[in-house]
Amino acid sequence: MIELFNNNGHRSIMFNNLSVGNMIQSTQHVIIDGDEAMLLDPGGHKVYAALISKMADAISSVSKIKHIFFSHQDPDIVASANAWMMMTDAKAYLPEIWIRFISHFGVDDIVIKQITPIPDKGMDITLNGKTLNAVPAHFLHSAGNFQLYSPESKILYSGDLGASFGQNYDFVESFDDHIQYLEGFHKRYIASGVLLKKWVKMIRKYDIEIIAPQHGAIMKGKDTIEKYYTWLENLECGMDIMDDDLVFKS
Repeated sequence: MIELFNNNGHRSIMFNNLSVGNMIQSTQHVIIDGDEAMLLDPGGHKVYAALISKMADAISSVSKIKHIFFSHQDPDIVASANAWMMMTDAKAYLPEIWIRFISHFGVDDIVIKQITPIPDKGMDITLNGKTLNAVPAHFLHSAGNFQLYSPESKILYSGDLGASFGQNYDFVESFDDHIQYLEGFHKRYIASGVLLKKWVKMIRKYDIEIIAPQHGAIMKGKDTIEKYYTWLENLECGMDIMDDDLVFKS
């Protein structure tokens, strides 16, 4: 458990060592404000059991979880959705275009009513009186994808954008050295550099001190974050670099 922010009863906690075996590394985040908590991208079934145990160090009871945020439809995001919603009365949020898909993960009719669809343009979510912003990041990498921004902590929970793999540290010290751990994922999983440029133009309007992705290391400090934006603006990825012979085999 790593505490990213703690001020006036508003806390940000991350759990980043719960994946086992061949599972892709993923990070679970919890935002706590007063007596309420929000769980972000809670993960799959094996992570669920480990997270339940670890969360006791952060909140007194899982009944404090009043909101669950699902950034997109991947199994490392939503596979444990039914378990969390059966255990709590939390209100869940999922991109609107994925609402009819989540039942394939075993979400029962009894809890489907707890899910609020996030419209394509995003929405605000209130946690104990504090506003959090669901920010559109479509096709980065999912067709319906959102990030969550906390004005209180100035943290952007960026989902898969910013994902890194293979590093042995929790926080980026040198962005230039960190690029090698970002490149593989971003070049293959992000659809287009055009979309990245649009996202950077939008996200610069937010006052961000920390970018916390669902996979890999945290980017902290405006200098590091600006270097990341600049790198994204100049990145060729996805359809920009896909060779015709790779995509359309004869």
